[in-house]
Amino acid sequence: MGSLQEVLTFLNDAMWGYILVAALLGLGLWFSIKLNFVQFRYIPEMIRVLFDKRSMTAEGKKGTSAFQAFTISTASRVGTGNLAGVAAAITVGGPGAIFWMWLVAILGGASAFIESTLAQIYKIPDKNQYRGGPAYYMEKGLNNRKLGIVFAVTITFTYGLVFSSVQSNTIRLAFERSFDIQKWVMGAILTFIVAAIIFGGLKRIAQVTQYIIPVMAIFYIILAAYVLFANIGQVPTMIGQIFQGAFGFREIAGGTFGGMILIGIKRGLFSNEAGMGSAPNAAATSEVTHPVKQGLIQTLGVFTDTLLICSATAVIILFAGEYAGTDLDGIQLTQSAFESQLGTWASIFIAVAIFLFAFSSIIGNYYYGETNIEFIKRSSGNIFVYRIAVLAMVMFGAVAEFGLVWSLADLTMGIMALINLYAIFRLSSVAYAALKDYRAQRKEGKDPVFYQDHLPGVKGIEYWRRDQDISYEKEDRKQANR
Repeated sequence: MGSLQEVLTFLNDAMWGYILVAALLGLGLWFSIKLNFVQFRYIPEMIRVLFDKRSMTAEGKKGTSAFQAFTISTASRVGTGNLAGVAAAITVGGPGAIFWMWLVAILGGASAFIESTLAQIYKIPDKNQYRGGPAYYMEKGLNNRKLGIVFAVTITFTYGLVFSSVQSNTIRLAFERSFDIQKWVMGAILTFIVAAIIFGGLKRIAQVTQYIIPVMAIFYIILAAYVLFANIGQVPTMIGQIFQGAFGFREIAGGTFGGMILIGIKRGLFSNEAGMGSAPNAAATSEVTHPVKQGLIQTLGVFTDTLLICSATAVIILFAGEYAGTDLDGIQLTQSAFESQLGTWASIFIAVAIFLFAFSSIIGNYYYGETNIEFIKRSSGNIFVYRIAVLAMVMFGAVAEFGLVWSLADLTMGIMALINLYAIFRLSSVAYAALKDYRAQRKEGKDPVFYQDHLPGVKGIEYWRRDQDISYEKEDRKQANR
């Protein structure tokens, strides 16, 4: 295991030290400029679309509602990255690492918009639901099925297997600290519960995450807000610590400046997944009248994840001031920080919260793998084998060491992100055109509706025909009569 850890560290340093930082930040800035900073200008529209009645239910339609697609993708985003990942970033990079997490989210919002809009444009109907995501828009938009298969294999391994082990590892650490539960016992419990959910299908996944994520996120933010107001006098100092650490001479002179940026970007990407190619798989399942609606909703998901929930965790850890020189791993540092601010009961709360957050992430991760296996070859046998592999990795993560599972996750998510960023850069003009169409309809006072012929010359769009869904035709007639 020691030699494996060394190999993973070498590969991660090579990939993250140069290529991925430039790709994530550079393309995020490029997309932001080309989209006229849609991630800021359209925030009110994001909220309107998310809670629109036509987005809140998918009854009588195919797929999931826009709100359920939001919760499925948020289920994967909100979890270990928000509680354990933030703690790990501060431990290694200091307070300044939080700034770089913020920057990844701010610029990544534009990347998230493009990838999820493309997922909707190139989605395909599949019985009573939809399937789509990077593998699908690589095949149909880029006319490159081989690249799609490479991505499908990568995301299945990364999310379905590696990331599931990261989540179970974090749950085990939290319960080990609060309840002194043995590794194999926690692993067995998690494996049993996950099996009960993933053999129930996508609809059950949507139903579970729709209730778990909003409730737990709200409670967690409320608790963090309480700590914030209880220490309101320290807020200016805390903000100063973050910005001073992000650009401080001490970090530059001490040779830790580059490491701080890298850990901030790594943990930021792991948490919000902007541009990685994961959230589009959930975005494609949604029943919406226009692809841009899911682009906006998934952009909101990035901000919810990093600017709200990750910041809440960072606030509590910085107030506690126990991050320097600690030997606590990830989630255990977050538990310790909560204890120092709220008492010993807070450690138990965090254990329960991370169980729900990380458990829902395992569910969301599982679906990403399933939809990509279906892309490669539709086979019930393959899905069954995949489900067994997921359960095995959940058990493995619960008993493995903290550093090993995180290093493996960094490597596989980096490879996945590079493939997806290449694809969305090549197809970005399609997303630009879709946003232009959406904006034009909104200026006319319409609830935007999309069809294939709205993007003349764009090939590979199989859905969105005018005869595909009678409800869209009815909507057109209603708007014409207004």
